[in-house]
Amino acid sequence: MVAARLRLALLLLLPVFLCSAWARPRLEPTIRLPSDRADDAVGTRWAVLVAGSNGYYNYRHQADICHAYQIMKKGGLKDENIIVFMYDDIAHSPENPRPGVLINHPQGGDVYAGVPKDYTGREVSVNNFFAVLLGNKTALKGGSGKVVDSGPNDHIFVFYSDHGGPGVLGMPTYPYLYGDDLVDVLKKKHAAGTYKSLVFYLEACESGSIFEGLLPDDINVYATTASNAEESSWGTYCPGEFPSPPPEYDTCLGDLYSVSWMEDSDFHNLRTESLKQQYKLVKDRTAVQDTFSYGSHVMQYGSLELNVQKLFSYIGTNPANDGNTFVEDNSLPSFSKAVNQRDADLVYFWQKYRKLADDSSKKNEARKELLEVMAHRSHVDNSVELIGSLLFGSEDGPRVLKAVRAAGEPLVDDWSCLKSMVRTFEAQCGSLAQYGMKHMRSFANICNAGILPEAVSKVAAQACTSIPSNPWSSIDKGFSA
Repeated sequence: MVAARLRLALLLLLPVFLCSAWARPRLEPTIRLPSDRADDAVGTRWAVLVAGSNGYYNYRHQADICHAYQIMKKGGLKDENIIVFMYDDIAHSPENPRPGVLINHPQGGDVYAGVPKDYTGREVSVNNFFAVLLGNKTALKGGSGKVVDSGPNDHIFVFYSDHGGPGVLGMPTYPYLYGDDLVDVLKKKHAAGTYKSLVFYLEACESGSIFEGLLPDDINVYATTASNAEESSWGTYCPGEFPSPPPEYDTCLGDLYSVSWMEDSDFHNLRTESLKQQYKLVKDRTAVQDTFSYGSHVMQYGSLELNVQKLFSYIGTNPANDGNTFVEDNSLPSFSKAVNQRDADLVYFWQKYRKLADDSSKKNEARKELLEVMAHRSHVDNSVELIGSLLFGSEDGPRVLKAVRAAGEPLVDDWSCLKSMVRTFEAQCGSLAQYGMKHMRSFANICNAGILPEAVSKVAAQACTSIPSNPWSSIDKGFSA
């Protein structure tokens, strides 16, 4: 009789135990119920961070990348899964007013401390970047040897900050990175089945052209870019603008798109914020309240359905932000002024010249640097314009060179022709360098018009009787394509 009553009591209590256990089971730390998982964040998070420039006047790109590293680190990613490319010539530059320190905000702290130096100096190259993405250790040349050794359940985040032009991204080494080659590598990575999803954030002028008409929507890659395919991106926290860097800085501290997504990530609980929500916030902030008096059109490409996933799946989240749930209202301040990326180096050279005393021996050196960079710009602009006139006539030349294809179409039909055209120009007229990337659309349009590189070589020889002696035009380091 007692046994029967005990069995009855247990049967009555069993639903209570089951409900309680199901409401909040005591599982091992590594076990999660499906509802507890943040956007199916199983597997490993990987991050590849690339600053594609060098020179103190490009301070902001390495500051961007170092800031991104700090976000990943606070978000819980391990150093073994964060791979950093940066020339590493800024923090300890004699021009840096705070030796060994990089800042990405006028009142910001040091973002350089602790950053891994995986690939520095001439190791920052297209070859090594592609080898890292593909997990191909045998193709590496120097560096730490770290690669994205990912599996089919892993999430990969790539952030690239640099100068760019239509269809091209800069590197501190030659050749530059071209859109077709990057997308081919992403396709190979997908075919290998070594990731679940990949997010690519890209800061560069005309950065939309890297993916426009090229990135498929079925390889689980979601990309956002600082600008569309035909406009510049913008530097921010620059001298003479507001907000300005501390007065001892002669250079921009960050880039508008980059600091927008990073300052958002610094503040919010990324378990609650989706890629789409951040995209909208960054788009609004970078557009400067839709005025576009400065600023750019942030774009998205690829597998857009991925943007419902939470940022936590890719870059983790800082536990200190657990109470800062994302809200649609953008709580970050707007920028009142910014500097076109292509003019940011001029800001640096002018500030450097302006600050020196008139009787200083360094004043003449600074003046020479400023004049050389301006002469290089003028030479490249005039040479490309003259080549267009010689090929198509003085009236049609500008129209052909500046023509922009319809949205959704790639920059050029034959990317091999584009690269050959660049080499042909540089052999006769000197290096395009970072500024000259703006003319990639002109070379693409020459290819699209069916003109062969041999014909361009003949007119380039007429347009450029010699290569200028300034360091910007030198081809000693090779061609950019």
